[in-house]
Amino acid sequence: MNTDRRNFIKTGALAAGMIGLGSVGNSVSACTASPSETPLRLSFQEGIAPGSNLNEKLDYMERLGIVGLEPGGRGLAGRVNDIQQSLRGRNVKISAIVAGFRGWIIAEDEEQRKTCIETSKEIIAAGAELGALGMILVPGFNGQQPSLHMPQSREVMMEHLLELGEFAAKLNTTVILEPLNRREAWFLRLVADAAAMAKDSGTPGIACMGDFWHMTWEETSDYGAFMSAGKYLKHVHVASRARRHMPGEDGEADNYIEGFRALKALNYQHYVSFECGTRGEREQTVPAAVKLLNEQWAVS
Repeated sequence: MNTDRRNFIKTGALAAGMIGLGSVGNSVSACTASPSETPLRLSFQEGIAPGSNLNEKLDYMERLGIVGLEPGGRGLAGRVNDIQQSLRGRNVKISAIVAGFRGWIIAEDEEQRKTCIETSKEIIAAGAELGALGMILVPGFNGQQPSLHMPQSREVMMEHLLELGEFAAKLNTTVILEPLNRREAWFLRLVADAAAMAKDSGTPGIACMGDFWHMTWEETSDYGAFMSAGKYLKHVHVASRARRHMPGEDGEADNYIEGFRALKALNYQHYVSFECGTRGEREQTVPAAVKLLNEQWAVS
C-alpha cells in the first residue's frame, strides 16, 4: 500500500466508518466499555512460535502474553485430546480453527460442495470440543475451478451456509467467513460483504472476520471495514502489509492503528491472530511484532 493511500485512509477513516455503520448499521452493538478498557487478545497460528512441539510453542507464547491458539483444521478430530492436555492449566485458549476442509462451497461440481460441507462439519465439531469461537471458511480460491458464476454462487452458498450455521450454532460455535484479496479469490473480497452474508443467513452460527493483509489490497479504510461488520466480526488476522511477514518487517507500511481504533469502538472481545511468515529469525521477529502491536493498540 503506497503512502498516498495510507494518508487517504487516515484522513477518511471517520467518514468511512459512518458509511460502514450505514451498511450494516443495525448490527453494531452499543459499547459497554470505553476504548481504553477493550483488551488486545493476541493469538498465534501453530507455525508462528518457535518450538519443536506444541508444549514448547505454548511455553513461548505464554512468556509473550499470547492468549490464543489457532490450530489448523486438517486432522483436528484426531488431535482434540492432545491439544486439550497441552492447554490444561494454561492461560492460552483456542481462538479459531483455520480451514482444513476439502472441496469448496461454490464449486460447480455438487460432489465438491458436498465434500466441503461434510468435512467442515467434522472440523466444526472438533473445534467446538476445544471451545473454539469458530472455523474459518473461504468460499473458494481462484484456482478452484470450475466454480459457479454470480449470482448463482451466492444463492447456492447461502443455502449451504444455513445448513452449516445451524449445525455450528447447536454446538455453540460458528462458521467464520474470510474475505480474501483479488489475487487469491474472485468471490468474497470485502468485510462488509461477508458481514452481509452472515446477516442474511439468519443464524447466529455464521460470522465473519477481517484480515489486515487482504484488507490492504481491497478496503479503502481499515476503520470502515471493521465498522461495517459490527457484531458479526468475530476474528481478525494480522500480517505485515507489503509481503505478509511478521508485523513490523515491512517498516512504516505496518500501521494498524485505524483498524485497532475500530475494534475498540466496537468493544471487540475476540482475537487478533498472526497469519504470516518471516524473513528473519523467529526468536527476534516474533517478539518484535508482538511489541509493535501492543504499542499501536495503546495509542489507537
